[in-house]
Amino acid sequence: MFIYLYFTPIFHTENITNQRMSQHPGKSHPKGLYILFATEMWERFNYYGMRAILVLFMTQALLFDKVFASNLYGSYISMIYLSGLVGGYVADRYWGNQRSIIAGGIVMAIAELILFFCASWYNSDPGLASILFYCGLGTMIAGNGFFKPNISAMVGHLYADNDKRKDSAYTIFYMGINLGGAIGPFVCGWVGNTGNPADFKWAFLVSAVAIIISVIVQMTFHHKYVTDPNGKVLGLVPANTPKSLLSPVVTILGLGILSAAVIGLFYIDVKQFSYLFYLLIACCVIIPTIIYTDKTLTATEKRQVAVIIVVCFFVIFFWSAYEQTGASLTFFADEQTNRVLNLHTPVWLIVAISVGLVVYLVTLFKKAAANLAGEFHKELRLTIYALMGLAVVGIVAGNISLLSKGQSVVVLDEIPTSWFQSLNSVFIVTFAPFFAWFWLKLGKYEPSSITKMAWGLLLMGIGYLWIAWGVNNIQPGLKVSMMWLVVLYALHTCGEMCLSPIGLSLVNKLSPVKFASLLMAVWFTANAFGNKLAGSLSALYPENGKTTSFLGYHMSSLYDFFMLFVFMSGITALILFALTRRLQKMLPAKV
Repeated sequence: MFIYLYFTPIFHTENITNQRMSQHPGKSHPKGLYILFATEMWERFNYYGMRAILVLFMTQALLFDKVFASNLYGSYISMIYLSGLVGGYVADRYWGNQRSIIAGGIVMAIAELILFFCASWYNSDPGLASILFYCGLGTMIAGNGFFKPNISAMVGHLYADNDKRKDSAYTIFYMGINLGGAIGPFVCGWVGNTGNPADFKWAFLVSAVAIIISVIVQMTFHHKYVTDPNGKVLGLVPANTPKSLLSPVVTILGLGILSAAVIGLFYIDVKQFSYLFYLLIACCVIIPTIIYTDKTLTATEKRQVAVIIVVCFFVIFFWSAYEQTGASLTFFADEQTNRVLNLHTPVWLIVAISVGLVVYLVTLFKKAAANLAGEFHKELRLTIYALMGLAVVGIVAGNISLLSKGQSVVVLDEIPTSWFQSLNSVFIVTFAPFFAWFWLKLGKYEPSSITKMAWGLLLMGIGYLWIAWGVNNIQPGLKVSMMWLVVLYALHTCGEMCLSPIGLSLVNKLSPVKFASLLMAVWFTANAFGNKLAGSLSALYPENGKTTSFLGYHMSSLYDFFMLFVFMSGITALILFALTRRLQKMLPAKV
């Protein structure tokens, strides 16, 4: 939440209406942006922190085999994407954004606490722990569906239609996503991924605290700061919503029934009958059919819809390779990567850095006092004071504890496996300014959106080619340098930045107004399909000399396994490159 202190001007007016209006000055960003930033950051901390240790918890604590854990992971991530379709629908028509965000956050906090108890009792009562595990993941899916699609929807409405600050606002908001995505796996790995399976519970507890903080930020500051340029609060309940649907009893009952339904559907797919692929295929057929049979669509609009569907098809292959991050690449990082750093840090350096942090916090304290003067900002001001005070107390207590041990050097021997999942977010924050500059620098030579997406697929393949080279001819049991994974994640991040935001923007630009929501559903269905396929492909991870196969391609080593993604990403990239010119002719000249 501190980040907004560098973007907001000094306010001294006391009138509430004027204060709300003054949150939208010409140059600085409204404080509402940073409330949404903090809300999303803590939720992403929760999501990515939990994801970073999920397959490790399954294989090391619950003792699931890698095949089952991979397939379960794919179903979980896939249903996370699909749940947003339900949550977005309810928010648009009945609950509004803020109510949905708070409801989803509370449900996710309950899910994390269920997983905490699962991780506490997995050894003493495995049967109960198994039930709690499926209940926790199913509840998490239900909660995420209400939270995720609604938070980003409000960012653009903080500004007038022609406001030039919108692009930079989304950049700042995107930083919040990735700040949470970087810190979550780091902290959850630090407290949970210690080598002792009994410690996984602390990762779930920390994730629960993170999402509770996110909910508190929304409940406390939304109505005061998340407003449009005219001071109207955003994301409120639609005016035509029946009051009966807003009663606490109906809300709790509805969330309970939905969570129970999702738990059941998730359990059936994982343990009884894997129906999710069939459901996704049906969606990919039925939704385009509904659109194409509409007689009001013009020929131009039908061509644009066709381009969206083709692009979504290729997106499936990208995410099926990319989401190995939380599955097979986590197995590889845990078992085949030398994670020993043997990093010796002098205690005096840690103390010096701590002093610098305290000085920095004092500077922020003074800036908060100036920027948040007046009664209107009292709650936010005191909240930031409290957070900075806790930070200072934590820094001082940590240093006292360190100095009391009489050590001159702190040794970081082996880093947790889950820390590698912070790399993607770190690289996004690092590379984003370059890509923004690079596309503008190319000017008239800037490639089309579809060409950029083909490059994204190709970079994905190059990343796997890099790591396949690293493990080629490596003897069983021999671990490789962590730099093979670091470079892979860097290349995959570059690929993501060429494909994910570009593809989402393309869908928004090309969708006929009448079918904008349905075509966005196609986009998210493609993402869900890719994530489900990712789990199925991770289940082919070769170990202990076993041979697996996919469409006639046999894999008996890690080299063979990683080359599968080289072939898959590379071939689809080349096909998309070949189709680019034809697809481009089907689009308006400005796209």
